[in-house]
Amino acid sequence: MNRLPALLLAVAASALPLSAAQADDDVLIIYDASGSMWGQVDGVNKIVTARKVMGELVKSWPENTNLGLIAYGHRSAGSCSDIETMIEPQRVDRDAFIKTVNAITPKGKTPISASLKQAADVLQYRDHNATVVLISDGLESCHGDPCAVAAELKEKGVDFKAHVVGFDLDQEGNEALSCIAKNTGGIFVPASNADELQDALQQVQAKVVQKEADPEPVPEPPAAEPEYTVQVSAPEQAIAGTRFDVSWTEALNNRDWVQIVPAGSPEGKLTSYIRVENALKGQLTAPGEPGLYEVRYVLSQSGKTLASAPMEVVEAEMGISAPGQLTAGARFEVSWTAALNNRDWVQIVPAGSPEGKLTNYIRVENALKGQLTAPGKPGLYEVRYVLRQGGKTLASAPVEVTAAQQAITGPDLVRADAAVDVSWTTAINSRDMVVIAPAGSPDKTLDGRKRVDSRLKISLKAPKQPGLYEIRYVLDQDGSVLARHNLEVVAADAALSSGAVLTVPTQASPSQAVTVSWTGGSDSADQRVALASKDQADLTWIDAKKINEAKTLEFNMPKEPGDYEMRYLDVSQRTVLGRSIIKVR
Repeated sequence: MNRLPALLLAVAASALPLSAAQADDDVLIIYDASGSMWGQVDGVNKIVTARKVMGELVKSWPENTNLGLIAYGHRSAGSCSDIETMIEPQRVDRDAFIKTVNAITPKGKTPISASLKQAADVLQYRDHNATVVLISDGLESCHGDPCAVAAELKEKGVDFKAHVVGFDLDQEGNEALSCIAKNTGGIFVPASNADELQDALQQVQAKVVQKEADPEPVPEPPAAEPEYTVQVSAPEQAIAGTRFDVSWTEALNNRDWVQIVPAGSPEGKLTSYIRVENALKGQLTAPGEPGLYEVRYVLSQSGKTLASAPMEVVEAEMGISAPGQLTAGARFEVSWTAALNNRDWVQIVPAGSPEGKLTNYIRVENALKGQLTAPGKPGLYEVRYVLRQGGKTLASAPVEVTAAQQAITGPDLVRADAAVDVSWTTAINSRDMVVIAPAGSPDKTLDGRKRVDSRLKISLKAPKQPGLYEIRYVLDQDGSVLARHNLEVVAADAALSSGAVLTVPTQASPSQAVTVSWTGGSDSADQRVALASKDQADLTWIDAKKINEAKTLEFNMPKEPGDYEMRYLDVSQRTVLGRSIIKVR
């Protein structure tokens, strides 16, 4: 089942028709800012679609109805209690409301049950009528039971009702959420894209504001429905999960729909459908399970089936290929024999994972191959081809993920804010990162990181604050650290020694002659003391002189003010054994 979190709207309904809504009617919208709202439907992030639909909803809401906003998941990535009332119910300020919604950034989890309870409490459901509209692209992620909560609120409230829209859900997901509406006397409407989501909201909004102030009159016997001669046509056979063409002879009402259901299903079972609009043909998606089905033309007004055509759904044949062994965190190529539906996906999951576990995946689109990223933890996994319709796995290939071997090198000691040259043995994934982090900080401390791309070395900037640090190679896949190198950062003007210690004045005037002395050194035949700009390459200089037995040398400072460095060089070994800063002022 698709486990993506939800977009929620909670609405306190009017007790009067829309034309006579009272000014003190309260409306409360509960807005989903969970992390999976960055997922896409038809190439558009769900949060973008949600913002657009929310904007249209607010623009069409009655001006004399108080409107409020609750958001969850927008402040913390892992908290189930991150639920905040952002706008108290008040007279509608459309621009301010939309601005607040658009500023919300998805981060966290999906506490549907807790959000329903909080919305009910805000609306004082024990003392007043309260209607909730839930628009969800997934299920509860905080161990709650929304169906049980809905039933409890219905039992304890004056008149608590929940209408539910299932957004981009498979059949199992729609059935799981529909119980919220069923338990409270609400309606359930599925929507598979942005247009259908907006259309569904319009249906629910109309339902919310249609309560009559006067007692309901005794219903008159319904008028006999007129006879219709609509016919529907579909292929006799379709492959599970594939799109197929369907046509009908007449569009009686653009709100009617055409759907595919198991043969003999009762009327009113709304799954895998399209609105007829003003067209005479369209496309449906075959269910994931083989068997006998019916394609039906259904009246929106009464839910009555006017015409049907039998169809057999047959098992899809699929093959998938992937390397037998992978390095943790590495990109790898996978191929499959057919793209049945461009919304199907290919994924890698731990071996034996239940179906519906949607992690680390790519949509097949219209391709026959693509790239996935191996998990960061070694172990046995499966690469799967999964039908979007029903989440059924059609083919799988076993793979073993082995530990990545990595080493990283860099200096042991640098000055604050100086360049730090870093190298590593292999670029496992171009999106992996190299970073300098405080020693002992969490592995996912990534401030100042750089992507490795396809390189084996890079230059980082040392922190400004002296202290003990680590140079880390971090996997993009799960943020685990594969290799570390200890680094000490000292003050920006500190002297550095790797075998020689220079004694130099800390400051001099332009053109002033200064005396430099040293201790230590090496056995090399060519050792020199050099004057260079602070940021000049190590083995280039303004002036350099060979060492002498007296262990003192005199240098004239440059005419230009600035920060300079005296260096003790082992030219034969091409290394710097000592450094000291001198400021010319």
